[in-house]
Amino acid sequence: MKKKVQNIIIVIIAILIIGSIIAYNYSVDQTKQKGFQFGVELEQIQKEIKELQTKFYSEKTRWEEGDISKEELLEFYEEHLKDFQEIISKYDKVSPPELFKSSVELLKISSETQLESDLQFIEWIKTGDESAKIRSDTQFQEALEYEMQGLVEFYSAKTGVKNFDEQEKFEAPQTGLTQKVIQISEDMKSKCDKEFRNELGGFDSDKIEIEWFNCTNEAQKWKIDHLP
Repeated sequence: MKKKVQNIIIVIIAILIIGSIIAYNYSVDQTKQKGFQFGVELEQIQKEIKELQTKFYSEKTRWEEGDISKEELLEFYEEHLKDFQEIISKYDKVSPPELFKSSVELLKISSETQLESDLQFIEWIKTGDESAKIRSDTQFQEALEYEMQGLVEFYSAKTGVKNFDEQEKFEAPQTGLTQKVIQISEDMKSKCDKEFRNELGGFDSDKIEIEWFNCTNEAQKWKIDHLP
């Protein structure tokens, strides 16, 4: 009788172990699928925002070159604002794994701040009010900083989690390397400011501002490419 009870206990334990393995494998599969889908969705949102901003500045160049009127430019900018708001709303529809939630929130804040910058930029185009241009530049810089923080959060989470196919899930983030890459990128941006901004922190021409914009974008791209 005692042996029979022991056998029953062993069978129960075996069933529990098998159940745990099945549940674990199911969880890993679900995490893989969820993580992959989240990555695709986030990448698409960032791509759409980049394309939108590229078009935003290229249309201003067309206006300066006389290819379109000021009215056509402002009409385009009205559509730009609507499209931007629609893209930002997509952040609320993604389902990031828990470790990536803070990075998504920061990237959303970055986009919202960029939208505010665009609003002030459009106000400057409409009225010629230099204070609106200054606010736009300030918010643009803030948007970059939020984006940087979001990317740091994203890559810290990414380096803190091994590939989904591996059995060991967690490892320590490479914080030392991450901080070094960030510092170098910030130094690159500082050089951009020194090269293109005037003593008042503004720009002497629209062409110089575009060159500064491209310079800071290159620094940001370098950071993204080199973060662990």
